[in-house]
Amino acid sequence: MKDSHVADDVTRAAVELFATQGYANTSVQQIVAAAGVTKGAMYHYFESKDDLLFGIYDRLLSLQKSHLDEIIARGGATDEVLRAVCVDVLETSIDDISAGTVFFRSMHMLSAPRQQEVTRRRRSYHDQFAALIVRGQADGLYRDDIPVVMIVAHFFSDVHYLSHWYSPEGPEDQTLIAEQITDLFLSSIRSKDDPA
Repeated sequence: MKDSHVADDVTRAAVELFATQGYANTSVQQIVAAAGVTKGAMYHYFESKDDLLFGIYDRLLSLQKSHLDEIIARGGATDEVLRAVCVDVLETSIDDISAGTVFFRSMHMLSAPRQQEVTRRRRSYHDQFAALIVRGQADGLYRDDIPVVMIVAHFFSDVHYLSHWYSPEGPEDQTLIAEQITDLFLSSIRSKDDPA
């Protein structure tokens, strides 16, 4: 477990550098200089730059998956559960917008086994998300004339696009943005027969 301040400092520096100048253009020397540590200290926690890049994904994926599991475990009406999941994934993505920027620009630069692991974990999350939609379709809440895979892609395209337009310095409150995007999404999949 990487619980040291050194690991946190290195990760923060790497996220910032990868987000601003790209993974390929960032050297280990730049990362350790920005973190204020030695290469030896960095290599105590991360085996390589690839390990560091994977660590950024691992942290975000683990956080979002644990939140998803907690929200689903609480139970409740399908629409309320799906709404809570949507708001959460948007808020956590906004909270760590730089990591999201790195995620979508640099994932293809991970080693093949690490890419497969990230893909597997994202698919697992999407499968649970899709199961909520299927449940809502069975309850007559959501339209069933569009394939579930397309509905899932529709929502996550908004999540993936956040890093292209959202600015933490902007006037928009992140919770309000998360709720507005969620409302737009849920309205778009609502069954025409559902009175809500």
